Amino acid sequence: MKEVHTLYKLILLYLLNRVEFPLTNGQICAFVAEEQYTDYFTVQETLADMVETKLLETETVRNSTYYRLTESGKETLSYFKDDISTAIRKDIEVYLKENKMKLRDENAVLADYSNLEEGGFRVTLQIKEKEAYIVDLKLVVPDERQAIKLCDNWKKKSSQIYSRLLKDLM
Repeated sequence: MKEVHTLYKLILLYLLNRVEFPLTNGQICAFVAEEQYTDYFTVQETLADMVETKLLETETVRNSTYYRLTESGKETLSYFKDDISTAIRKDIEVYLKENKMKLRDENAVLADYSNLEEGGFRVTLQIKEKEAYIVDLKLVVPDERQAIKLCDNWKKKSSQIYSRLLKDLM
């Protein structure tokens, strides 16, 4: 059983190594479900173990947890990459070829909010390209309902807002 658990770790390390951006828990689970490698609970256990052992680091934005490789994770993968079968590596490459743009786009637009001590909510709206933010906008609104609405609309309309902002400011 330990060998299987190690294989799951290597699969996830390889998957995360093949993208230039962090993946959400949901995106990782979608890959594992599509390839039918294991069940949801095993993926969650494996991810938790990998975070605990510092192979992965996480960032939580609103209701999504994003996973990225640590240097230790990259180093571990470099030592054990050959333990992943060619067929599994090919599955990952095909999956990413078919879904990489969708995965990247899902992770490029970020929206979150937090409570301010003095009242109101700070809303952070971002568009990320690789590791750089091409938009990093912070707004303060009086109530949580408005903060949620801004976050939801940013996810839907960020591209138009970005284009309009550039046009109006140029």
